[in-house]
Amino acid sequence: MTTAIICTAILASAVFILGLNVSINRGKAHKEGRSQFDLSPDDKLFVAIRAHGNAAEYVPTLIVLFLLVGARSPDWVAIPLIVGATIARLAHAYGLISAGSLNVETKLRFGGAAGTYIFGVALAVAAAASLI
Repeated sequence: MTTAIICTAILASAVFILGLNVSINRGKAHKEGRSQFDLSPDDKLFVAIRAHGNAAEYVPTLIVLFLLVGARSPDWVAIPLIVGATIARLAHAYGLISAGSLNVETKLRFGGAAGTYIFGVALAVAAAASLI
C-alpha cells in the first residue's frame, strides 16, 4: 500500500505541476500580447494545456485504481502495475512537453500513452479480480 500512496502523490503532484506550467505559459502569452486561444500545435500554451488536460483525464482514475489494487491485491500484482502506470504517465507528460509541438510524436509520448492504456486496463482487471 505504501507504493500506491507514493505513486498517488507523484501523479497528483504532476497534475498540479502541469497546471502551474499552463499558468506560467498563460502569463507569458499575455505579456507577449499573444492569444491565449491559439490552437496551433506548435503554441507552447496549447501544448501545456493539452499535457495538463491529458493528465487530468487519466490520473484520477489511476489513483482510484492504485488505492484499490494496492489495498486488495498481492504486492507481486499491485507494485509492478502501479509503478508501471506511474512511469507511463510521467513519460507521456515529459514526451509531450519536451517535443514542443503536438505534431511531434516522441518515443516517450507514444510509450507513455500505450503504457497508460496497458497498465490502466491491467489495474482495472486486478481490481475486479480482487473480488474473487
